[in-house]
Amino acid sequence: MNYRELGLKVGLEIHQQLDTKYKLFCSCKNKLEDEVLYEVVRKLRPTESEMGEIDPAALMEFKRNRYYIYQVVKEASCLVELDEEPPHKINEEAIEIAVICALLLNSKIVDEIHVMRKEVIDGSNTTGFQRTALLALGGFIYDGNDKIGIQSITLEEDACRKIYEDNEKVIYRLDRQGIPLIEIATKPDITSPEQAKRVAYKIGLILRSTGKVKRGLGTIRQDINLSIKEGSKVEIKGIQELGLIPKVIEYEVLRQIKLLELKKILIEKNIPKAKFEYIDVTELLSNTQSKIIRSKINEGGKVLLLPLLGMSGFLKFEINPNRRFASELADYVKAWTSLEGIIHSDELPSYGITDKEVELLYNFSKLEQGKDAFIIVAGELEKCKEAIKVIVNRINYAFEGIPEETRVAYIDGTTRYARPRPGAARMYPETDIPPYIITQEYIEKIRQNIPLTIEDRITFLQKNYGLNPQLAQELIDSQFEDIFEKVVQIGVKPSIAATVLTQLIKYLKRSGINVDRLTDKHFLEIFIALKDGRITKEAIEPILKFFVQNPDSSIDTAIKELKLEVLSREQIDKIVENIIKERYEELIKNKNRAFDLVMKIVMSNVRGKADATQVSEIVKNKLAIFLSS
Repeated sequence: MNYRELGLKVGLEIHQQLDTKYKLFCSCKNKLEDEVLYEVVRKLRPTESEMGEIDPAALMEFKRNRYYIYQVVKEASCLVELDEEPPHKINEEAIEIAVICALLLNSKIVDEIHVMRKEVIDGSNTTGFQRTALLALGGFIYDGNDKIGIQSITLEEDACRKIYEDNEKVIYRLDRQGIPLIEIATKPDITSPEQAKRVAYKIGLILRSTGKVKRGLGTIRQDINLSIKEGSKVEIKGIQELGLIPKVIEYEVLRQIKLLELKKILIEKNIPKAKFEYIDVTELLSNTQSKIIRSKINEGGKVLLLPLLGMSGFLKFEINPNRRFASELADYVKAWTSLEGIIHSDELPSYGITDKEVELLYNFSKLEQGKDAFIIVAGELEKCKEAIKVIVNRINYAFEGIPEETRVAYIDGTTRYARPRPGAARMYPETDIPPYIITQEYIEKIRQNIPLTIEDRITFLQKNYGLNPQLAQELIDSQFEDIFEKVVQIGVKPSIAATVLTQLIKYLKRSGINVDRLTDKHFLEIFIALKDGRITKEAIEPILKFFVQNPDSSIDTAIKELKLEVLSREQIDKIVENIIKERYEELIKNKNRAFDLVMKIVMSNVRGKADATQVSEIVKNKLAIFLSS
């Protein structure tokens, strides 16, 4: 696709947790916990803005009529998280980190921080809103010769951690709520999927250069705001993998192109719009073998049919890989009601509905098979009516274009409808927290200690630690630069530390090992043991794998469980001598290959328990004596 011709405009929102000691508006510890003390049950409702308006996204969540269960933990939650106590003053450590980030992004820092409330009633905040504070405006970074503008930088409280969700309730844990979060919003200056990935990557590097941001899955999230010519602005949330960004953008552009194509066909073929008219086909399908339909009827529910004149074939119109126009309709139904989805004529016979039943449905509803279409919903009558209304509205919008909406990214790069795009009505002032003054003197003091740029850091690693340019770049990319510094300070060879933290970690990740479970403590224990001679370099890989499976274990336990105690020189001598004696005849016949043969056998016996260089030296010496005799 030619993205410039399509008029692609992309803006990013990078959300990064800050590694502060305490949360943003209370003195609870900034950490996640597993032990739950008790639970609190709540329901939330939307409120009018100062202009008397209700935010459409908040209204939609309210209509879902769900209740929320909040799990209280010991050290990472208090009455502030439960909204039973006013917030404390804003965390000054978080402000300082955010100011450093703003300076690194060339942004203009505000002279007063005013906290606002952003209405969110999906239960992710007990208050029904998220506290957010504008910290800086403007700024830029470069992607090659392209200048990418920074629109704003805000300091926010993170939401609760979602534990479980169904149509009736959501269970959240309070440990994540209130963790300081910095949001970097770029201007829509990005013009291709790959450029979006590069910009997100570079902003991530800049944030990590502070040494004050959290690492690991869930600590950084990327949202995308995207539009094309004749399309609409769509927000895509929840992208945690950097590599997924190009695919998400590619598929969203394709989705919008296909929906514009669908609009053109509907108009050209003069297809009539859908009407809010439904037919009760419960009795007609009372003896169906469809388990989906029978279960709803047995529960006392109804089966309603929405007739769609002239729309045969349009419901299976492909908009993304394995995604049809009907998939969009089903997403809307799931989001706005508690129904599980829809059944449509373009996919029948299926779901236990037979050819004969399809024919009966067409005849009963006076529709023409091959020309007209229909959609079936099943469940409680009022919910079915609401679903029909949602479907009719979404179908009829297909004649207008593409709705502005918020969507959620999935691992395959496709997206699903989540809610309408929020409006200005969701924001209003926070009255419990006084403004925080930022003076020019404060900014200049922080400016004196801001971290090196990426380019300067690469030069520093090369000059101070003798790393080659590629390894230095990989170390910066790895997010482990701060651990590297600590490890080298205790006496580990820089090249070994860097190789483990970059190439070995990447290898483990490619092998399906969840390296996000590894902590600074694990790495430090391993490298201290290596420096002290308690393990060999070859033992590092199996110990890392052990720590992934047993994160609470110690290095001593790992060494014992894996039987990786380092062998003495005398023990290695004995092993080599025994192997030479056992392979006497073979070695005599293959003198030219004797070293390789012995090394292979010895290393298979001592790998992880002896240094390969030392083993090589011993094998050479022993073979020299053996062959000379």
